[in-house]
Amino acid sequence: MTASENASELDLARRVGEAMYAEDEASKSTMGMKLLVCEPGRAVMEMAVQPLHLNGHKICHGGFIFTLADSTFAYACNSRNHNTVANGCSIEFLRPTYEGDVLTAEATEQSLAGRHGIYDIRVTNQKGQTVALFRGKSTQISGNVVPVEQAS
Repeated sequence: MTASENASELDLARRVGEAMYAEDEASKSTMGMKLLVCEPGRAVMEMAVQPLHLNGHKICHGGFIFTLADSTFAYACNSRNHNTVANGCSIEFLRPTYEGDVLTAEATEQSLAGRHGIYDIRVTNQKGQTVALFRGKSTQISGNVVPVEQAS
């Protein structure tokens, strides 16, 4: 791949991330997530644990950690501008998180074959400790995130 092809793919992934984030009220407004990186097959998001994320044990509810990982997965698997949805996922919770913790999820493409992909997402706290591991399987559907004429 030439440097200009690589730059073009990086630019497209950035524009896909910006377009998705502009419409992503669940991640942005409801959850308080920030999209930090969207590159081909990779994405990074961040979320500060707030009181609304806490369960009855005063730790972050696993569903919110799952949502952070799932949203990050969505950006990574759509980054090549093919509409892509999850067809399965799983998560392992490894340590609790608390109000004030800052969680970072990093999604990395493991495999992309035809319309199907596999992505691993590591969720860490501000100390760099892994709090959860998520694996998502994706399937491309019809359409594009950014209109094709804007993609070139």
